[in-house]
Amino acid sequence: MMVFAFYLFAICVCVAGFMVVISRNPVHSVLWLILCFISAAGLFVLQGAEFVAMLLVIVYVGAVAVLFLFVVMMLDIDFAALKGELARYLPLALVMGLVVLAMLGIAYGNWETSVADNARAAPIVENTLNTHALGLVLYDRYLLPFQLAGLILLVAMIGAILLTLRHRRDIKRQDVLQQMWRDPAKAMRMTNPKPGQGL
Repeated sequence: MMVFAFYLFAICVCVAGFMVVISRNPVHSVLWLILCFISAAGLFVLQGAEFVAMLLVIVYVGAVAVLFLFVVMMLDIDFAALKGELARYLPLALVMGLVVLAMLGIAYGNWETSVADNARAAPIVENTLNTHALGLVLYDRYLLPFQLAGLILLVAMIGAILLTLRHRRDIKRQDVLQQMWRDPAKAMRMTNPKPGQGL
């Protein structure tokens, strides 16, 4: 039964990933992507990584894929024009794809499994939960690389915000402090206009 479930999830991942690429409708591509994520979560469950599987379902399916779906459905994009533009770069994309496949072939041909005693493999802890074992690896053995990765992502996020932040002078913006510090006596003026006379 485990072997059948593995092949079922693996075939679903491969077929869904292929359909994400070749689907003409972007909404259908996002739906195939959701199926791919769910099938990958099933593979994680079969390997005993229930926490990673639930993270994949909650974060990627519940947030990222749904966000993609909303963006694709709400934006009015002329996909026919985009495909016409992409057709011009098809030869370059094919060349780059062949280069990537060649690099993967070279890397796979030179792959050797390390069986040395000093291999940095994750420790196998008996009678413990998957979440507890993952926490021991991340926050004990690899604490410094984990924190540095988070710091790098934070710096990248701040850089992206600063690069895209633009102050336009032709837009009137709200000044909250000026509104709070204004004098109520000067904020309103009583007038008594005569009939037929404007302010």
